[in-house]
Amino acid sequence: MENMWSSMKGATNRRTFLKNGLTAGAATAGMGLLANSSSAFAEDGFDDGGGRLTRGDAALLRFAAAAEILETDFWVQYNELAGIQDKEEPSGSGNPAFTNALSVLDADMAQYVHDNTDDEFTHQNFLNAYLASKGAATISLEQFRTLQGSSATGSSGKLRLTNLMRLTLDTSWWTRYRDDSHNPDLDPNFTFPQAVPTLFTGEHTAIPRTDADTKDPNFLQAIANTAGFHFPTIEQGGNSLYPAMAQRATSVEVLRILISIGPTETMHFQTWSDKAGNAPPLTAVDPVTKVSVTFPDLNSPPFGGEEFQTNLIMPEPCPFLSRKLPVCSIIRPTETKGIAMGVVNFLTAMGLFIGQSPAFFNLLRNLAQEADAARRGQLQD
Repeated sequence: MENMWSSMKGATNRRTFLKNGLTAGAATAGMGLLANSSSAFAEDGFDDGGGRLTRGDAALLRFAAAAEILETDFWVQYNELAGIQDKEEPSGSGNPAFTNALSVLDADMAQYVHDNTDDEFTHQNFLNAYLASKGAATISLEQFRTLQGSSATGSSGKLRLTNLMRLTLDTSWWTRYRDDSHNPDLDPNFTFPQAVPTLFTGEHTAIPRTDADTKDPNFLQAIANTAGFHFPTIEQGGNSLYPAMAQRATSVEVLRILISIGPTETMHFQTWSDKAGNAPPLTAVDPVTKVSVTFPDLNSPPFGGEEFQTNLIMPEPCPFLSRKLPVCSIIRPTETKGIAMGVVNFLTAMGLFIGQSPAFFNLLRNLAQEADAARRGQLQD
């Protein structure tokens, strides 16, 4: 896992962020859960024996909640510009040019973006509310909502937690899930080729920064293609995070939470990996940064063929646990050691947090360290 994601350093102190960490909406829900936990949930079967969470279980769920808050933040940005705005996701007003460019990858992209955004909201709200119901510290990142986002038509102009305008994308998941001979858990030093090598160098915007970015159709399509590859690049991280963390859970109910949310991330990943394969081949130069990007024809050499055709969206079987066992179609990686810190490093290397404060990185690092320290069978805190 450490070989998969680059390292990040920093010291931290998070106590003040956790003590009263709920956002306003989740705080209200959380207080209601705490006040009525003995009666409201008994009839629903919501009870793992009454008691508090172990320190490790709380840390696992808290890290997952933080990750979902960050996911929600950037999905909201995508939805404002290219998703469906309705009573479920009311912010933003849509950018027709960007929406049309994204629809080149699939006519239903606006609906999919909307639904993914809604899913992440439910994940972050549920995890924080569950922590509160057990008397555990929750997490809020609201004080770090300081980044300027897009000013293009459709954007709400709200401050953000994440930066979608300076991304460096690792698209090796494309070959990792099509490779029937290697598994990063068994081959930590093997390098899986990039599907779009130029996205792995330089900084690329995945949303129109201003309306000027929508004027050149070729560059606008490059932005939409970048978003199309960012979607699965993000979701394959959650695809591995939940099963990896589940191996450390003590409470059966916490285990149930992790193995119930995790498969939705897998559904997202499979959907988006299918759409990324529809990105039209092109080369474009960013008129602002002068960074060039080339989206190749993924059905042609060095890809293409039986294992690399773009409509191959189900994981190819690969070695699992031991090469002495038959190959198996699985999520990979699922090695649990260092998984949380690996995710932090992965997101940081992507450029998603460019512009954030040292305190933000310190908090994420400490949350990850506590999640990675969780051990099955720990005593209650």
